[in-house]
Amino acid sequence: MNGQQRLSLPVEVGLTAAIVSVLDEEPMSLVVRPTEPESEPALPSGSFEPLKHRTFEIGLRNWVSEQTGVPLGYVEQLYTFGDRGRHARAGDRDPHVISVGYLALTRAGSRDLDAATGARFRSWYEFFPWEDWRSGRSILLDSIILPGLNVWSQRAEGEMRLARSDRVRRLFGDGAMFDDETVLERYELLYDAGLVTESQRDGRESALSQGALAPLGESMRYDHRRILATAMGRLRAKMKYRPVIFELMPETFTLTDLQRRVEAISGRHLHKQNSRRLVETSAVVEPTGDVLHATGGRPAALFRFRRDVLQERPSPGLRVGAR
Repeated sequence: MNGQQRLSLPVEVGLTAAIVSVLDEEPMSLVVRPTEPESEPALPSGSFEPLKHRTFEIGLRNWVSEQTGVPLGYVEQLYTFGDRGRHARAGDRDPHVISVGYLALTRAGSRDLDAATGARFRSWYEFFPWEDWRSGRSILLDSIILPGLNVWSQRAEGEMRLARSDRVRRLFGDGAMFDDETVLERYELLYDAGLVTESQRDGRESALSQGALAPLGESMRYDHRRILATAMGRLRAKMKYRPVIFELMPETFTLTDLQRRVEAISGRHLHKQNSRRLVETSAVVEPTGDVLHATGGRPAALFRFRRDVLQERPSPGLRVGAR
């Protein structure tokens, strides 16, 4: 090494879970009590301990149980987040944390939480308000996001300016082409442009040059909003080709209940009649023979998920179109 001592940092492996439920037609993510009075909300997380945890998933379930008391159903590993600078300030010598992110689904609600832990469910649109199109185009797009992105694009020169402009147009441009799956890509663009608090907190030049930032959703500790964005995009994509939405449904439900939960996750209103026809012809649900009278109108037929469909076809999902 030419007489120079090689510098290194200790590395920790962290396990972080984006735990999703749908409560009152709102997609919710479980957050834990801040460790300090004014610290940002965080996802349940903890260190992987090889002598205690045989696998990452066992470690994750242990941490979630200790921090929230919530039982997990479906669990899927998302991605490994290890960028230097996202979790640390320049010049520090703290251990570098590599986070293994997970998506987990639960039917649990606020009543199922252990009150002593301080954990609670919060709408994921509190952290990503621009992702909710159920009431139409977000006012944040024209008031803050697009003006800020356009300024950022114009600061570059030549091909870089064209690349930035194309990225803005592809991810935020035409509302009719708004891809509900590219949640992480949109957040990363806002981060690179210095428009989210985490970018300023991490010392990114694009953010520091702007001074005070207009609020774009609530920030989260460390890389947790990035992990949540990854989970949102994964779930939005996966429910189109796998029946994961039924992990968030009660045992019996109406087709209206099912549509509203799909809308909550996708952030889009769906065409009612087309959605019902697609659900019924997909054969992933079947009528129970019972009806629900407490609908405020005509009694609604109750359905249940056909679990045996998993043996009939490899990848049944709900491909429903936006209105």
